[in-house]
Amino acid sequence: MQLGLGAWHRYMQSGDPALLEELIHPDAVFHSPVVHTPQVGRDIVMKYLLAAGEVLGNDSFAYVREIVDGENVVLEFVNELDGIKINGIDMIRFDLEGRIADFKVMVRPLKAINKVWEQMGAQLQKM
Repeated sequence: MQLGLGAWHRYMQSGDPALLEELIHPDAVFHSPVVHTPQVGRDIVMKYLLAAGEVLGNDSFAYVREIVDGENVVLEFVNELDGIKINGIDMIRFDLEGRIADFKVMVRPLKAINKVWEQMGAQLQKM
């Protein structure tokens, strides 16, 4: 859904938590590449996405591909943390109002997953 995707890109450019909060459906679900259970509800989804922004939101982060199919969007990203090149995707399903209903992150290679897990764990503990 273009409405939601546009809002997501505005949030990514601004980093404004208020924009993110408006964008997430109250019953949204987040699927982490390292946590085996889905995380349910706006508060926990916000926590994970804000932590990810702190960990991955550096100058090397860039979306390099975008695929839109109805309410489903796949955004491929690249990044680098501590010299480790990261390749991943954000799979987002938007509801009819353009809010995030489901957000799944996949990361490769294994070295990158381990680095993201380490830094996300530290960031989540700070929050």
